[in-house]
Formats: sequence, C-alpha cells, structure tokens
Amino acid sequence: MGSAVTDNSTQNAPTSMRLVGDYVVPCEGDGNVIAGGAIDIDADGRIVAVGSESHLAPTTAPTHNLGGLLMPGLVNAHAHTPMTLLRSAGDGLDLQRWLTEVIWPREAKMRPNDAHWGMKLGSLEMLLAGVTTSCEMYFFEEAMVDAVRETGGRLVLCPGVISALLPGGNVEPRIAELSGLHDTYHDANSRITVGYGPHSVYDLTPTQVGEIARQAREVDALLHIHLEETQAERDQVLATQGQSATKALAEAGVFAGPTVVAHGVWLDDDDMKILAAANVSIAHCPVSNLKLGSGIAPVTSMRAHGLNVALGTDGVASNDNLDLWEEMKLAPLLARGATSDPAALSAAGALDMATRAGARAVHLDDVGELRPGAWADIIRLDLDRPGFAPAVDDDLLTYLVFAGSSAAVTDVWVAGKQVVADRAPTQSDLREAVTQCRDRGQRLAKGA
Repeated sequence: MGSAVTDNSTQNAPTSMRLVGDYVVPCEGDGNVIAGGAIDIDADGRIVAVGSESHLAPTTAPTHNLGGLLMPGLVNAHAHTPMTLLRSAGDGLDLQRWLTEVIWPREAKMRPNDAHWGMKLGSLEMLLAGVTTSCEMYFFEEAMVDAVRETGGRLVLCPGVISALLPGGNVEPRIAELSGLHDTYHDANSRITVGYGPHSVYDLTPTQVGEIARQAREVDALLHIHLEETQAERDQVLATQGQSATKALAEAGVFAGPTVVAHGVWLDDDDMKILAAANVSIAHCPVSNLKLGSGIAPVTSMRAHGLNVALGTDGVASNDNLDLWEEMKLAPLLARGATSDPAALSAAGALDMATRAGARAVHLDDVGELRPGAWADIIRLDLDRPGFAPAVDDDLLTYLVFAGSSAAVTDVWVAGKQVVADRAPTQSDLREAVTQCRDRGQRLAKGA
C-alpha cells in the first residue's frame, strides 16, 4: 500500500491537477474499485476524468501521487450541527423530555455568535472525518453560512421552523421569511444551497407544513422534516390527526417536491408506499435512534419499497459526534440483526447510503460520486493502518465499511480545494473553535 505524501501545493485555490492513489472508489453504484486510479480536476473544482492512470489521457497539469485510497466525500443527510454546544446534554431522556426539558431551553438562550462557533467546530469535525457535505436544519442562517464559508465545507441549509422556540408559538412570521432566506443564501454553483426545514407534524400542523412545502416547490428547493421518529410521536399524531403523520402530510401536498424525511423509524408499509410513490428520501440516523431509545428503522423494508435511504448523524447532543463512518457500519449491522439475514444490507449498499444516496437525498446531483462533471469533493484514506491489512482487492469495499473509520482520513478536498491536509484543517483554527465552543456550551448549560 502507498504511504501518505503531503503536497502543500494542493492546498491553494483550485487549479488544474491530477490526484493519483493506489485505489480510487468512484461510488457510482457499481461497486467499482480502480487500482492505480487517478482523478483529473479542472480549475473550477470539477472532475474532468476518473480512471486508471495508465488509461487517462496524458496531462501537463501538476500530478500528486498520494497513494492510499481516494473516494467521494461522505454526505451527512440530517444534522443540527450547531448543537456541538449541547453535546451529550440530556442523556437518558426520551425524545420529548430531552427536547422540552433540556435542548429547547438551552437553544432559546443561544445567540448568533454561539451558532457560528458551534457550526464552525462541527464543520471542522466533519471535514476531519471525511464528511464534506451536511444537510442542516437549524436557525441563525447567516452565522451558519459564514462558518462553513470559513471552513471550506459544503452546506445544504434548511432554515428550521419550530413553534416551541418562537414567541407565543407563532410560526407565521418565520414561515413568511423563508423564501427571503432562500433568495439570500442559495447558490447552486457554490458550496451553499438552501432548502426549507419545518420541524415536524407534531410541532406544526399539516397545513403549516403544506404552506412551507409550497414555497419550496416554487423554487425547486429541498424540504427537510422529521417524520415518525418515535412510537410516542406516532401515537400522538394518530390521536390528533386520525391518521399517520405520513398520510396527513401527503394529503397536505407536502411530498410534491424534493423531500428528505429524517428517521422514519415507525413507518408502516402504507406509509412507505406513499413515500416511495412520491420519490421521498429517508435520512437514517441509527446512532441517534438507539441513543434516544427511539427504535430501529426498518431499512430493509424501506429499500424493498424502492425508497432512497441515506445516512445522517442527527444533532450532536443525541449522537454525540458527527462521524458518519459509525452510521455507515451500524446501518448494515442493524439491518442484518433485525432480519437475521447477513445479506440484508451489503457493504456496497451501506457505502452508497453514505455517498451517492446521500447526495440524492439532499437534492444535489453533483456530489457523492467521482465522475466527470461532479464537484471534486474527495477524501483520501491511509491504507497502511492495521485495520486495512491484508486489504485484498476484491474485499476493499467491505474493509471500508466494517474496518474503515474517520481515523483513516488524511486529506480532504471540497470543490478541488484542499481543506484538510495530513489530518489538519487548512482553512480554520481548530483549537480556537474548541475553546470558543467549550466556553459557550458551559454558559448555555448554566442557563445564561
């Protein structure tokens, strides 16, 4: 296996270059592994060509022989990253008590600068783990955008709407400002895209969520909502709406545009049929679901219904990290254990959930795979780690999912710009972010 070669010239603004690894995993859906692979990148940060270096056209661009394994950056399809300030808060409580007694009271004290530092630390945490894109449902939009612009990550921002955090529970002013937030921050040709983030049908009415969905459809934006996360939530909605949350939202026209729902732990077959018919994606968050005692999502059944299932970490307070490698390993283990079937979810399927399916879920068609025209969001893994020996070529995808980890990530590029080099961020000071979040998190824990 090749060893790491740090080449500082790739840390600058995007320029035409070729990256060469011992292996390239394009994640285009076929499980292809390219030995002696190379990736050509243009000056705009887009991929020009991917393949065996010996078969690519000769280039005069700088060539960086990196060794190791090159693959797409991971996609976190559901997160509340500024909650790094609330890491581990409320452990041992069920979802409703956790939200109402611990999380929402602290978030009500949060200020824009708190969210900026929380997002910045979380963005750096993800980049160091090889997670190049995250879909965020939160507030303080300007602070979050500024933070990710500074770290160099890719952000799908879905401004949140939660009645419990608004004066008098009045959500109408917040709903009215969503389109303006999209107009202000959305740029499909940048690292920042914007969707819409109604929290849930137990916090908002189906009519309110339907109005938000209508606004999203007008600009072909993503709608992102929590759905069927706990049995208690399902029972509450059945009692108040007389039908499942899925059916209530479908009747309100919520699923008529691009939609990703988080969790889906308690979906039944009828719900899955509704979501599949509407091309709705699921953001599966196994670690958070287990930590909160919410249950195990029926991922095998979801996929059998034709649903696109991605992976998410959820918020840091209910995980308690942003390491998508843990989700990628746990997802197939849970699927196999729940069905007593060791073939229920393959390693290649889990890897797809963390890359290509994740990109599709968050309404991006140019990340999550290495192919011409896609953004050069690329991560390098060190294959000289003990967990990758002997790393038989035919089993490499299995190694990635079951033996791989964030600790193997050495270098990261987003849109062709190197944002992590030799396991260190290149754009922001990690130590400063840790100090800022430690102080601010302690203040919020004291109710100040």
